[in-house]
Amino acid sequence: MERFALGHASGTDWKAVCQDCLQQLGTLPAEANIGFIYLTDYFVADSRSIVAFFKGETGLDRWVGTSGHGVLASGREYYDEPAIVVMAGAFPDGSFNVFKAGHGPLDELLDRHGAWLGASQSHFGIVHADPRTPHLDALLPQFVASTNSFLVGGLTSSSAGYPQIADTVDSETPFSGVLFSSGVEVVSGLTQGCTPLGPTHEITEARGNVLSSLDHRPALEVLKEDVGELLARDLRRIGDYIFVALPVSGSDRGDYVVRNLTGIDPERGLVGVGARLDAGRRLMFCRRDATSARADLKRMLADVKHRAGRTPRGAVYYSCVARGPNMFGPKSGEMGAIREELGDCPIVGFFCNGEISHDRIYGYTGVLSVFL
Repeated sequence: MERFALGHASGTDWKAVCQDCLQQLGTLPAEANIGFIYLTDYFVADSRSIVAFFKGETGLDRWVGTSGHGVLASGREYYDEPAIVVMAGAFPDGSFNVFKAGHGPLDELLDRHGAWLGASQSHFGIVHADPRTPHLDALLPQFVASTNSFLVGGLTSSSAGYPQIADTVDSETPFSGVLFSSGVEVVSGLTQGCTPLGPTHEITEARGNVLSSLDHRPALEVLKEDVGELLARDLRRIGDYIFVALPVSGSDRGDYVVRNLTGIDPERGLVGVGARLDAGRRLMFCRRDATSARADLKRMLADVKHRAGRTPRGAVYYSCVARGPNMFGPKSGEMGAIREELGDCPIVGFFCNGEISHDRIYGYTGVLSVFL
């Protein structure tokens, strides 16, 4: 199977949409052995029937996926409309393992898959996570360390439920997905949707998620200085435009995770952030900038294409719900840019409530992985 098979369609009747996707998939070769499926929240109530349909019609028993406010296919974005995207792939026998985490200790999951995990020294994983899961930002690094894996994926974004598809459909699973052995060739890249402003600061006083002092100065004073005089005059204008960037320790690419500003106390000079903060950690303020996001997407695509060295057989892409039409325009601009660089490569994915790369949950990013 040189290239993966792709199908995507929209409409209000799930059976008709599935039939359309199935027709696009065509007759699958014998070596096809796993399917990827993403559906918008319009179809969450029908997700079990939809997975059963594709299992029966394609003969593939292994499926992974979830739901989102929008889903992604090659050159096409379906945002806030009823749609389904599917992709069938082929991998060497024994080279992948579909998993589903329970609510018990992580050791229980590792014990169930211990024999398979022990057969390969490293792994690449696609993960879909429930954003309601407590301490997910701590659970994922534990999973990565225990499985020696590099993860990509995203948090389910839906107003209708949080289905996790891992062969079957479960709406109460913390996270699920598929791990691939080191024999599967994959190249991954991450693109940011925000641009740092000003220098990196040291957190010199904080309590929980509230910043009191940066560089031994009032936090709000530093924020005003970095955003500039125009915005500092009316801080109500910084909502959905100014954010906090927390540099990733040890990154050789200047990587950072973005978190929201949650509040400002002008009288006491305090700044609230959507993350726990500790004294001694580094922090930057950043802006959400469509022009910079397009430039960084182009940079990431060129880098992935160079490292891949050949045309991918298929790919997965996970993008923040705040990207897509909100940042790249209403005509599938983000997926169009990817298609322009990678060509007619089969791609599926969804708009996430948080993106996963390696062992961290990001925001306002896009995460691409291509299979060679």
